[in-house]
Amino acid sequence: METVCHKQLIFESLFSKEVVADFAGGRITSDAGGLLLRELDQRYRIAENAARCLHDPREGCKVKHDLLTLVRQRLFAIAQGYEDNNDAATLAKDPAFKIMAGKAPEGDGDLASQPTLSRFENRVTAKDLRRLSDRLLELYLKTHPGPRKVIVLDMDGTDDPTHGRQQLSFFHGYYEEHMYHPLLVFDGRDGFPLAAVLRPGNTHSSHGALPVLKRLIKKLKQAYPGALILFRADAGFAVPALYSYLEDQPETRYVIGFITNNRLLAKTAPLLLKAQRQYQETGEKQRLFTSFSYQAESWTKPRRIIAKVEYTHLGANQRFVVTNLSRNPQFVYDDIYVLRADVENRIKELKLDIKADRLSCHRFLANQFRLLLHTAAYCLFWLLRHHLQGTELATAQVHTLRLKLLKIGARIRETSRRIWVHLASGYPYRDLLAALLQNLRASPG
Repeated sequence: METVCHKQLIFESLFSKEVVADFAGGRITSDAGGLLLRELDQRYRIAENAARCLHDPREGCKVKHDLLTLVRQRLFAIAQGYEDNNDAATLAKDPAFKIMAGKAPEGDGDLASQPTLSRFENRVTAKDLRRLSDRLLELYLKTHPGPRKVIVLDMDGTDDPTHGRQQLSFFHGYYEEHMYHPLLVFDGRDGFPLAAVLRPGNTHSSHGALPVLKRLIKKLKQAYPGALILFRADAGFAVPALYSYLEDQPETRYVIGFITNNRLLAKTAPLLLKAQRQYQETGEKQRLFTSFSYQAESWTKPRRIIAKVEYTHLGANQRFVVTNLSRNPQFVYDDIYVLRADVENRIKELKLDIKADRLSCHRFLANQFRLLLHTAAYCLFWLLRHHLQGTELATAQVHTLRLKLLKIGARIRETSRRIWVHLASGYPYRDLLAALLQNLRASPG
C-alpha cells in the first residue's frame, strides 16, 4: 500500500460541524500512570538492585544504554502490558516510558531497540540469576518487617507451553504438551513471590523443591528468629526428602497433599460407610474427617495422615494430606490446607496478566531471566496494592489496577525547568491517584 501523509483527517460531521483530527497534539502517551510504578521503583530500588546483579561485558565507551536503563525499560514495559521485545519499536519514543527509564522525554534520545534488548536478555549467566533470586528474597524481607509469629510458604509448579526449539523444552506426560515447568513460592498470606525457578519441561513437580526450600528457610530463620514456618503444597510435593528436612527444622510444620492408594482407602472404609448412610438418611452432603498413623514402604518412620471423606449425590470423594501438625483433622484440612488453593490465583495472575509464560528465547538461562523480570513486575503490583490499603482498589487484580491507574492518556512536554504531564481533566480516579502518590512520598522506603 502506498504511504499517504495527511495533516488532517476528516470524519463524519456532527450537528453540521466537521469533525477534524490532526497530528499536532504533541507528545501524547497512553501509559502516563506508569509514573506510579516509577515512584514505587524509586522507593524500593527494584530495578537498581537488579542491575547490580548483572555483569556487563560491553566496552564502556561504546555503551549507549546502560544496564539500569535496560532493566527499567523491560521491567516497566512488562508491567504496563508490553511483554514482547518487539514492542520496543514503538515504545522507544514514548515520553512516559522514557521518563520511567530515567530519560528526559524530549531532551534525550530514544530507548533501546528490540535487538539491543534481546542481546541484553541473552547475556545473563547462572551467577547473575542466583544474585537476582537473592534480591527477590531480600525485597520480601524488606517489605515484611519483623518480628513475625507465623510465615506460610505455598509452593507449586505450573506449565509453560513452549514453541520451537527452546533449550530444555520437553514433552510432559501429565500436561500433554512441550513445555517448561516453573517452580514458584509465594507467601501464603499476602501473595508475595519469594522464588521463581525455571525447570526443564520433563521434570517431576518436586524436582528442585528441596534446595529452593532450604535456601528460603535458612534466610527466613535468620530474619525472623522464633517464627513458626508452615509449608503447604499439593500431592506433587509428597516426597520423603521434603518431609525429613522439614521435620528436622525447629519451629517448622508442613501440610502436603497425599496421593490416594488402596491402603489409605482401606483405613477410611468404615468412615465412608458412615458418610454414605448419613447421606441416604438426610439427602444432604456429608463431610467426615479422621486422622491416623501411616508408613509408606519408602519412609523410615510413620507419619500422620488426615483424611476427608465426602459423600454427595455424585458419590464418594476422598482426599488425604500428610502433616506434622497435631491439631483437629477438620481444622487442619479446612482452615489450613484448603487455603493453599489461593496460590493458584496468584499463578494465574502472574501468567495471564503479567504474561510470565512468555518465555520464548532460545537459551534456557535467558528464559529464567525473563521469568525473574516478570516476577519483579508482579512485585510492583503487589507494592501498589500494599499502598492502596483502605481504598476500593486494595484487592484489585493486576488487569484492573493497570486499566484504572496505569493506562492514563496524557500530553507530556518538557521545559527548561519542568517536565509537565497533562492528564485528562475528567480522569475518574484523580483523587485516588493523588492520595496514592502522597502515601508513597510519606511512607518509608
